[in-house]
Amino acid sequence: MPSPPGHAARPAIVGRLVLAVLLFTFALTPAAGAEARTPTPASTASWTAQPAVSGFGTGGGRPYFYLEGPPGTVLQDRLSVTNPGTVPVTVRLRGADAYNAEDGGFAVREGKGSTGTGAWLRTAAAEVTVPARTRAEVPFSVTVPTGATPGDHPGAIVVQSGDRSVGVRIQLRVGGPTLGALTVEDVTVSGRTIHYTLVNRGNTVLAPRIAVGADGAFGRRLLRREARALPVELLPGQRVRLGEPWRDAPALDSVTVRLRVTAAGGAHGEATARAVFVPWVPMTGGGLLILAAVIAYAYRRARARARVRTPDDRDGGSSPPGQSPADQQHSESRHLVKAGAES
Repeated sequence: MPSPPGHAARPAIVGRLVLAVLLFTFALTPAAGAEARTPTPASTASWTAQPAVSGFGTGGGRPYFYLEGPPGTVLQDRLSVTNPGTVPVTVRLRGADAYNAEDGGFAVREGKGSTGTGAWLRTAAAEVTVPARTRAEVPFSVTVPTGATPGDHPGAIVVQSGDRSVGVRIQLRVGGPTLGALTVEDVTVSGRTIHYTLVNRGNTVLAPRIAVGADGAFGRRLLRREARALPVELLPGQRVRLGEPWRDAPALDSVTVRLRVTAAGGAHGEATARAVFVPWVPMTGGGLLILAAVIAYAYRRARARARVRTPDDRDGGSSPPGQSPADQQHSESRHLVKAGAES
């Protein structure tokens, strides 16, 4: 007798339910030796810091902050910190003065070493936590002292999280007379490079340009390079040591090198230096050969003198002036014969 359709389907339904429960349990249980997945720290490494889209007096897309005002002014703006990662990011904020590194790059002071913009800057909070996929805007202010000197006072807001640190540049100009002054100093030639030092003696940031020339001992032009921009932004009161490659420098010559630097605002400076190019390897080799020849000649002369010395010379005897040792021996023999005859 056939079973009712409902009773025949019941075991299949129960089997399917059991299989589903087993699959669900297996999915929730980690495999042996596997670790539970957690968000990787790399998801927090893409945070950015830059001027806010709408800041003090300008629109968005700013590469740095530009603030200007007379002494005694309080200037305000906003910093934007964006966290596109999947976990919150906590950043610390501080102000810092800027300076030129040895290679001319833009650098900021550490800790409490600031006396300008970095010391005048205050953020709304020293530490900010930015949630995942969120942008936070942090207000800050710069209080310009009443006794601040006119001109540019470059600085930065340093944003740090873990081992990563980002400096957002601030170009602060204090109202008053400005002066562009630039000098080039300590010009030397070493190998195939012309070394020199640029010094910003004014109160504005300078973008210098340099022209290079060199003349030989007889006025022959050895090097002519027209003025070109240097990849350096020279801050007020800073100096940098730079080098100009000269791959086709002469092998043997006495050279006068001339440098001329210029910048906006009428800043300019000139300097010269003399250098002597000598092929030291060939010269040294030739000198050694000459020295060896002199030593060999002196040695041969000494040997020749030693050969002409007689046994009497070696025993300390001497001949009368103007008489050779052979003549002296012949004379002595004659005296002996004469003495024998008389006896």
